[in-house]
Amino acid sequence: MPEINSGDTAWVLVSAALVLLMTPALAFFYGGMVRMKSVLNMMMMSFGALALVSVLWVLYGYSMAFGNSTGGKGLLGDPTEFLGLKGLMNPESVSGSIPSMAFVAFQAVFAIITVALISGAIADRAKFGTWMIFAGIWATLVYFPVAHWVFAFSSKDGSYTGGWIANNLGAIDFAGGTAVHINAGAAGLALAIVLGKRIGFGKTAFRPHNLPFVMLGAGLLWFGWFGFNAGSALTAGTTASVVWMTTLTATAAGSLAWMLTERLRDGHATSLGAASGIVAGLVAITPACSSVNILGALAIGVVAGVLCALAVGLKYRFGFDDSLDVVGVHLVGGIVGTLMIGFVATEEAPAAVSGLFYGGGFSQLGKQAVAGGAVLAYSLILTLIIGYALSKTIGFRIDQDAEAEGIDVTQHAESAYESSDGYGGAFAGSTGKVSSKKKEEVSA
Repeated sequence: MPEINSGDTAWVLVSAALVLLMTPALAFFYGGMVRMKSVLNMMMMSFGALALVSVLWVLYGYSMAFGNSTGGKGLLGDPTEFLGLKGLMNPESVSGSIPSMAFVAFQAVFAIITVALISGAIADRAKFGTWMIFAGIWATLVYFPVAHWVFAFSSKDGSYTGGWIANNLGAIDFAGGTAVHINAGAAGLALAIVLGKRIGFGKTAFRPHNLPFVMLGAGLLWFGWFGFNAGSALTAGTTASVVWMTTLTATAAGSLAWMLTERLRDGHATSLGAASGIVAGLVAITPACSSVNILGALAIGVVAGVLCALAVGLKYRFGFDDSLDVVGVHLVGGIVGTLMIGFVATEEAPAAVSGLFYGGGFSQLGKQAVAGGAVLAYSLILTLIIGYALSKTIGFRIDQDAEAEGIDVTQHAESAYESSDGYGGAFAGSTGKVSSKKKEEVSA
């Protein structure tokens, strides 16, 4: 039996806790970006995903993602192999140098935040109950299979067959540029199309109601992301150390590049831009953090910061209401990081692969493009189907009156902030109904 390394186990469990923190951090990041009357709903979509996906993961999600590939095609893990995590609590169940349950925990938090990321595209207008149903269906039909494609590596002795992107294609995605960010970004685009535009989109300025929340969320995301990326090494060694530094470097460069882009375009750099640049840099370095050197990390951060800052305006040109720029940051940033591996990967990095600029030719770039394109297409198409099915049956969007009144009070019977005359907090009594007077007071 392989020997468990206590240091590696501690590193993975701490990293899992850091990544878990990223979902509440995302709730603050998204919550600060919406209007005052929408902040609780925005945060609840992240917390709802955290609760729901945790349950689905332990029941069958882990098995679908990391069970032996059904039919050996690398498309889906056997959903019954680890049903209810059976057999994984045994002390002899080991994944590399860590207990299997530590690996289960680490991958669980990736599934959670991927679903939560999507919610930013549909702020202010989605029924919470339908969102929860969507989250469960999407995790099952989209995330769990894609996680198998990207993260499930076949065993050397042939006893276990993993996913097609990781093993057959040979594309590099160290910590989730395709499985997490392109996946969630494409889903966000699909749901923005399904739900349509918010009332006043393109005419009304939807300003963030609490920029300190945004900055706090971005800071906590940056903190947690070291678990996201460096933790993916699954061992406390050289790879984790290199990844930690490339993550720091690209993120800093992304924030600087976004602020500079704002300064040149608009005449000033903003706190929202600085925070968004942090996330853009984090997203872009995620797939590439083990395959580039420090100069490559800087290049990825700069390109992501500039392109994502420019991409957030595409929703006005093409007419889709991606409320909090999930497409502009996560889809575009994920594509940037995935493709730039094909250009700036170097053999001196732990992944030991050379991109075009280091004499590796176009081979790796082609693999990266196929991986990114496949995940994008699969997620976009499946999400459109799921979204339209829910919209036509139980309804996905709240009505216009409820949207005007404020989604917090109409969906949750609560307001985030106490008003001067004592109203605020929970509005619902034993009946769960909300008075018209109290609705009016939080509709502004």
